[in-house]
Amino acid sequence: MSKITTIAKSIKKYRKEKGLSQDKLARLDDVSHATIVKIESGWIQSPTINTVQKIAKAQNIGLKDLMK
Repeated sequence: MSKITTIAKSIKKYRKEKGLSQDKLARLDDVSHATIVKIESGWIQSPTINTVQKIAKAQNIGLKDLMK
């Protein structure tokens, strides 16, 4: 398995804080469930900015929050 990035950890952290499943987040942000799983597990280490923006918007957080 690949290294888990800060963005991946943050996505998972905020998703869990908001009580969202990976599937629900995928539906909210119009990103595939597989992409969410791959990002959170570290298989995708550098998601596109477009993908990260969609995820942030769906969770009602800023991009800066995902990079902390």
